[in-house]
Amino acid sequence: MHVVALSLNYRNLDVEDREKVTFENEELKNALHKLRGQKSILESVLISTCNRTEIYVVSDQVHTGIYYTQKFLADYFGLDFEDVKSITETREGDDAIYHLYRVTAGLDSMVVGETQILGQMREAFLEAQEEHTTGKLLNRLFQDAMSVAKRGHTETDISKNAVSISYAAVELAKNVFKNIKEKRVLVVGAGEMAEESLLNLTSNGITDVTVINRSEPSGRKLAEKYGGQYRPMNELSNWLIETDIVISSTRATDFVITADMVNKAMQSRPDKSLLLIDIALPRDIEPEVENIPNVYTYNVDDLNGLVDSNLASRLKEAEKIEQMIDESVDAFNGWLDMQGVRPVIQAMRMKALDIHETTFQSVLNKMPNLSKREQTVISKHMKSIINQILRDPITYTKELAGDKAGGIQLTELEKLFGIEDIVEDISEKEAAEMLKKNQLIKEKQLN
Repeated sequence: MHVVALSLNYRNLDVEDREKVTFENEELKNALHKLRGQKSILESVLISTCNRTEIYVVSDQVHTGIYYTQKFLADYFGLDFEDVKSITETREGDDAIYHLYRVTAGLDSMVVGETQILGQMREAFLEAQEEHTTGKLLNRLFQDAMSVAKRGHTETDISKNAVSISYAAVELAKNVFKNIKEKRVLVVGAGEMAEESLLNLTSNGITDVTVINRSEPSGRKLAEKYGGQYRPMNELSNWLIETDIVISSTRATDFVITADMVNKAMQSRPDKSLLLIDIALPRDIEPEVENIPNVYTYNVDDLNGLVDSNLASRLKEAEKIEQMIDESVDAFNGWLDMQGVRPVIQAMRMKALDIHETTFQSVLNKMPNLSKREQTVISKHMKSIINQILRDPITYTKELAGDKAGGIQLTELEKLFGIEDIVEDISEKEAAEMLKKNQLIKEKQLN
C-alpha cells in the first residue's frame, strides 16, 4: 500500500484558478465516494479550504493512484486532464506523509503557524471516517499528524499572537486606517473566518461592528456574541454607504458584492474611502470593483506575507515542530513496516496457542482429578514456555519489518514453523474484509 498526496494550493495557483477546484461543503460526501470508487484507490480524504485543495489516498500502486486521482479531479470539475496534471503537486511515500504532517501543523500555510488548518484537517478526516472512505492506514496517519500539530502548538511559541487570513485582514485594515477604533466595520458572513475577524476586530478596540448574513439565527448570534448588530442580506447595499471597512467571508457561489452595488454606494459617499477585504473562496467581491475610485480591494492572495512581524521567530519555532514530525514519521514508518510482518507473528502465536490448548486438554484427560489451582499453574507455565520459545523468533521477525529484502526470510520462517496456511488464511480474511468494505462503499454510491 502506498500513501499519495495531491495538492492544489496558493503557491502554484492564484485565487481564480483555485476557485475551479474547490469543493463546496455539501459536495464533499459525494466527492469522497466518487474518489474512493476509482481504480486502485483504497482509502481517501478530501480537504478544501480557501487556500488549498488537498487529496490524500492510499493506493495499491503509486502511479495508478496518482493517475486516477487526477482523473477524478478532471472529471469532477469538467477540466482537461493535462491541465489538471500541470497544476497539481503530487507526492508519494514519505514525501506525502511529511506533507500531511506539515499541512496539519500549519507549516505549509500562507501564514506559518496558523491554527485554523488543524481544525479543517480534523473535520475533513472525521467526515471521511464517517463515510467509511478511510481505513487502517489513513486513520493512523491523520491521528498521528493531528497529535503532532497539537503538541507543536502547545509546546512551542509558534501560535503566539497567532496569525490567520482573517487576522491578516484586520492587520491590513489597521495599516490603511490609522484610527481604526473609530471606523465602522461590516462583516459579511457568519462562519468560522467571520468569527475570527470579529474576534480580532474587537480585540483591537473596534466597537461599531455589523454582521450581515443570509441566515438570521446564526448572523444574529454571532453579532450579539461580539457586541455588534445583525442586519439581513437585503440591506447590504445600504450598509455599504454607512461603513468604512468590509470583510466578506461567505460560502456563496456567486458574487455577493457587485461593482454596480459599490458604484451606487460610492455616489452617496464620494469623499469617503471604502476598504473591501475578500477572504472568501469562491470570491465574494466582483473583480471589477477594484476600478472604482476611492475603493480599495484586497483578496486572500493579497494577504500573503502581509503580516507576521515575528516571522523569524516563528520559523525557529517551526524547526522544533519539524523535529517532532521527523520523530513521528519514523514511528509511523515503523508501524507501517510492522503491518507486513504482522500476519506471520500472528500466525506464530495462533499455532502456539493451538498447541497449548491441545496439549493442556491432553493433560486434563490423563489427570482428571487436578484442582482448579493446579490446572491454572500448569496452564500458566505451559504458556510461559511457549512465550520464551517464541520470543527470539518474533524479535527476529520484527527486525525483518524494516528490511526491504526480508521477504525471503519471512517465507523461510513460515516454512520453518509450518504456518504457511495460517498466514494465507489471515491475509485472505483481511482481503475479504477490505473487499466487503469496498462493496459497501460502491453500494452507497449507487444509492
